[in-house]
Amino acid sequence: MLSEAGFATTLDAATLAAAQHGNSAALETIYRSYERAAFGLALRILGRPAAAEDAVHDSFVRAFEKLGGYRGDAPFGLWLKRLLVNTAIDQLRSEQRWMGSDDEIDQLSASQSRQSNQHEALGLLARLPERARTVVWLHEMEGYSHSEIGALFKQSESWSKSLLARSLERLRRAIQEESTQ
Repeated sequence: MLSEAGFATTLDAATLAAAQHGNSAALETIYRSYERAAFGLALRILGRPAAAEDAVHDSFVRAFEKLGGYRGDAPFGLWLKRLLVNTAIDQLRSEQRWMGSDDEIDQLSASQSRQSNQHEALGLLARLPERARTVVWLHEMEGYSHSEIGALFKQSESWSKSLLARSLERLRRAIQEESTQ
């Protein structure tokens, strides 16, 4: 499932071939074609613009380094998107606060500011801890399976299911609380 329209962009074979041979104009074309979609996805996963910019930068550096190994088995945008998701998750793992317990879903981040429209999905997602937000986004919007999510986080499939269920319940309660105020 490609929820970011920019990742569905068709890349012509000539541009891809030129980029694989290091042509800087072709590399720039690839970057310009996917940068907005990549930033949007990274922001949804990481929740902070500066962290999203870092993930996008690191993803494109990795993509350009690995471009010679791209075989075309999957559409280029999907290949790039998977690389971005892996980079964002690696970034989350490397951050000090990522080391919290699995029960962090029970603690809403006090530093997240409330948005004026609490019912917007992105506003609600921003209120979840990073790990919970990432699992919800990957499963519900990107179409990742629980086994894929578990593997990305080096956890079990049941961990993914449990965290998703608790996160969705937390979102339901937040919506109900906001609608009664």
